[in-house]
Amino acid sequence: MRRYTFITALACLIVLSLSGSLLAQPEVPYLSGHVNDNADLLTTAVEQDLEARLSAYEDSTTNQIAILTIQSLEGYSIEEYSIRVAETWKLGQKDVDNGALLVISKDDRKLRIEVGYGLEASLTDATTSYIINSVIVPHFKDGDYEGGIVAGASAIVQAADGNLDTSSADAGMEPLGVFLFILIFGGVVSIFTALGLFSPGCMGWFLYAFLALFYAAMGAVLSDISPILGIGLFVVYIVGYPILKIMIGKSEWGKNLQKKMKSGSRGGLFIGSTSGWSSGSGGFSSGGFSSFSGGGGSFGGGGSSGSW
Repeated sequence: MRRYTFITALACLIVLSLSGSLLAQPEVPYLSGHVNDNADLLTTAVEQDLEARLSAYEDSTTNQIAILTIQSLEGYSIEEYSIRVAETWKLGQKDVDNGALLVISKDDRKLRIEVGYGLEASLTDATTSYIINSVIVPHFKDGDYEGGIVAGASAIVQAADGNLDTSSADAGMEPLGVFLFILIFGGVVSIFTALGLFSPGCMGWFLYAFLALFYAAMGAVLSDISPILGIGLFVVYIVGYPILKIMIGKSEWGKNLQKKMKSGSRGGLFIGSTSGWSSGSGGFSSGGFSSFSGGGGSFGGGGSSGSW
């Protein structure tokens, strides 16, 4: 009897724990229209205007775009919740999959654009990331939820039609990308350049020829900013390296340094460094619109997430 009582109690405990975890999940709300403002971020007038715009857009294109605001994700990730909503609502037309969903969680300060298969060509991950970070989030950071949602919906519509201009974002990122390239790539090349200048014998001249390829690559990148700067860097290296190497080889301090490097190499200095890199590599190798409904569209996880 005690055995059956124990088994029954254990079964009840498992059921209660499972049901508790299910109850903890934020529910997928009823799809009442294109705009589902459950977190009350929009005034009635703005909500009705946005609903009318998205409804008219669907009538003219069949693209189905919906907005959902919630109070909290209750510990779940925005990605997990948004795909569950998209799959439940089935936004977009069946076999066309031209639906998109903007989900906003107020308390978590997170948002995501979920994109149906049919719109992934125009609403790419890069485009949805731009809409979130450059269009919506700036409004949200200022506390302007209405402005961010309206601007975001408009940008999603433009992107779905192929009319969204993201060149300002690309132009803003390009100097940063060039700077990082020069900082990292140029720093590594500079170290090997110094090594080549002070290396005795043929090794220094081998590095001179080898590094010319990398200086040519850096020159090509800099040419996008200034052709003179790009060409100048390469010419300075080609001409300046031999001159500096000869001058260093003739100077007393240069000769002493080259002797130390040569003796260090014989003593295993560079061999030890190489084995250190090898052991590191080995370590890595081991380790209100009640008639509204979705049209049967499918989603595959395309889109982007963000926060403010």
